[in-house]
Amino acid sequence: MTRRSPTDAFAGQVVLVTGAAGGIGSAVTSAFSAEGATVAAVDLADAPLRKLATMMPRVVPYAADLTDEASATAMVDAVERELGPITACIHVAGQLVAAPVIKTTARQWRHMFAANTDTTFHVCRAVADAMIPRRRGAIVTVASNAASVPRVELAAYAASKAAAVMFARCLGLELAPYGIRCNIVCPGSTDTGMLAATGQDPASAIAGAPDRWRLGIPLGRIAQPADVAAATLFLASEQARHITMHSLFVDGGASLSA
Repeated sequence: MTRRSPTDAFAGQVVLVTGAAGGIGSAVTSAFSAEGATVAAVDLADAPLRKLATMMPRVVPYAADLTDEASATAMVDAVERELGPITACIHVAGQLVAAPVIKTTARQWRHMFAANTDTTFHVCRAVADAMIPRRRGAIVTVASNAASVPRVELAAYAASKAAAVMFARCLGLELAPYGIRCNIVCPGSTDTGMLAATGQDPASAIAGAPDRWRLGIPLGRIAQPADVAAATLFLASEQARHITMHSLFVDGGASLSA
């Protein structure tokens, strides 16, 4: 894959990235670091997070359980105190559990909403509270194309991501008067550990599965984490200064932009 040259577009800025130890999160962390940002890399997994910080410049690790409101708020406060004002927040943290609805337990359902919706609420609210007095900033929530297209065995995941998307849009409406933009990136099948854990064969994802009411990927390839990272870079940048409450699909056309 051809990589574009760094421009230092975020030099001197503090960017908060959650889920930083994961496949997409680490790519996002790398992308903003390459653009000159000081990155507050947040994840529950402390060891992988610290390893990540040794591999990239200006990356500072923060271990936090974002499903816990107090932990998320304390993390944002610590970043602001130790690194400086957060200019952009890229909320990537999330999890996926696949199961048919009738076999999805109440515990799994609550877990999906805690991981994908509660974390969005906790992190974005805390960051917004810090940004409002400065009247500037960008918040990007990484959701999923499953938030708008039904998927077999992904009801809990899709519902939790759909809730996160609507929350981000409502937040964007409330924060617009303060000059703070809120946008969403909706990836499709991406070459990460999360995709591998589902047991999905990349070839079948590209071809589609009519018996599961799943379309293929028109562009004929699985996304790389860097593809998603590039979308977050754009939405957090001045190039997107007049874009807010927008969902940018990075799925090779798989959702037909539904």
